[in-house]
Amino acid sequence: MTSDIMNNSELCAKELQYEMNLYGKRGIALERGEKEFVYDVEGKRYIDCNTGVGVAILGHAHPAVVSAVQKQAGKLMSCQSPFANQERARLLERLSALFGTPSKVFLCSSGTESVEAALKLSRKKTGRKAFVSAMNAFHGRSSGALSVTFKEKYRAPFEPLLGPVVRTRFNDIESLKASMTSETAALILEPVQGEGGIRLATQEYLKAARDICTDRGALLICDEVQCGTGRTGKFFAYEHFGIRPDVVCLAKGLGGGVPIGATIASEDVSAFTPLEHGTTFGGNPLACAAANAVLDAIEREALLAKVAADGAYMMEKLRTSLSGKQQFREVRGMGFMIAIELKVMSKEPLAALLQKGVLALPAGEQVVRLLPPYIISHESLDAAAAAISGVVQ
Repeated sequence: MTSDIMNNSELCAKELQYEMNLYGKRGIALERGEKEFVYDVEGKRYIDCNTGVGVAILGHAHPAVVSAVQKQAGKLMSCQSPFANQERARLLERLSALFGTPSKVFLCSSGTESVEAALKLSRKKTGRKAFVSAMNAFHGRSSGALSVTFKEKYRAPFEPLLGPVVRTRFNDIESLKASMTSETAALILEPVQGEGGIRLATQEYLKAARDICTDRGALLICDEVQCGTGRTGKFFAYEHFGIRPDVVCLAKGLGGGVPIGATIASEDVSAFTPLEHGTTFGGNPLACAAANAVLDAIEREALLAKVAADGAYMMEKLRTSLSGKQQFREVRGMGFMIAIELKVMSKEPLAALLQKGVLALPAGEQVVRLLPPYIISHESLDAAAAAISGVVQ
């Protein structure tokens, strides 16, 4: 029985025995977490700068989220949208208010679902079929979201996918102008590319994207599944750039660990009619209660300001400690979305960091990506920076 298996290697082997061959294992089995730390089944503690690819934004076992989930689990966990619910109503109102203009919200259970809804909505609103996305973009692995994802290795085995899709150079305004036509339903962009290496859009580029979409009658979709919900120091990353999209996609950190996604669209583009789209689990009271607890904590603990300040602190610390190292190229990012680009493959440094008790993840072949929880202490940031400095030659 799995309950009799106690060490890391045995648990990894057990999962690999039964799990579809989709994920590699990193050699440890996590058992519990507290604040910015996780512990494996052998008792070793790690500073978590992975956070489930940016999911655990309040760290692990945050008292407010735990309490909200426990309370709601004892009341009502399932309630489909034809029946109203207090937690859902509260969350819908708050997300609409955060978007800052009259809007409608579709709640789902993941980032790829939020992107799927945005793509369908743009086709319905415009009556057009084509999409434009950026090179090095990642938008998800379901068929529609995969269609606008860049890397061919993800797409090729499953084509033909949704189309036509034109892929434009990121931060290249002239390339964008040439890609957008009268047949374009939507342009989908990440204000900060995550899987693409933590690449920031320029203000000029996003402003041009907004103007071009308006001029061509296409929708602008901001995919903020990874960079949203405060990850960059503002609730929506697009707020840094002085624009407003027609549609924004959220997921990952919104539930603090509980699966939830959201597609928020300006009211004037919300063209769905009943039963044109839907979800079984989206908007369930358990996930909504968790998301409300996350939004409460972000406000109560002033976490947006903390993310902005501590992200800048961490990036400067890394630049100082890595400067002059032969393998180091640059540090870049925004808030707690940080890339350390190397001149070598990141696989070995990531494995060495794991041994030193720091969890990080790649973003491309030569980038170490840090997505720490917003509540992380300076002591842990310092320890993570020291470990990184120790593994980069």
